[in-house]
Amino acid sequence: MLKSILIHPDPRLKKICDPVPDLSDDLRLLAKDMQQTMYDAPGIGLAAPQVGVLSRLIVMDCIKEGEPEPVVMFNPEVLLSSEDKNTYEEGCLSIPDQFAEVTRPSDVRVGWIDENGNPQEKDFDGLWATCVQHEIDHLNGTLFIDYLGPMKRQMMTRKSAKMKRERARA
Repeated sequence: MLKSILIHPDPRLKKICDPVPDLSDDLRLLAKDMQQTMYDAPGIGLAAPQVGVLSRLIVMDCIKEGEPEPVVMFNPEVLLSSEDKNTYEEGCLSIPDQFAEVTRPSDVRVGWIDENGNPQEKDFDGLWATCVQHEIDHLNGTLFIDYLGPMKRQMMTRKSAKMKRERARA
């Protein structure tokens, strides 16, 4: 089932999410719904707080053409970050139609629990590394615009707030 995506500014997007203590069927269903919502949007990643759930859960799939490679992560955490940096133009489903360049570590090792309850660890690079860091940021109440200067961040927030008001009226 498709979920509604929260639009910035929304206080829930700035909250630190709680760890998932145990995997339940409800959480597995939420992960499937989030994947469906992400693909429908369309996007390459989605974090639980973006659909109003303050739990440490993200979904992502950076394959834009060909066979999808969805990844579901409960309690993800960056274990190692490279000193090398990459700059990507990032966007966010919670800040529609706005993009800015963000510099992050180019390679990261991430640990998480998969939907079967098994611990996982994997190295990510390129777009996958950027995406997983962006989504984990959501779990910590950080948006990509928080990496920008105050003027640009304020401008993007105002534009997003205006879009949010317009959508509410429609």
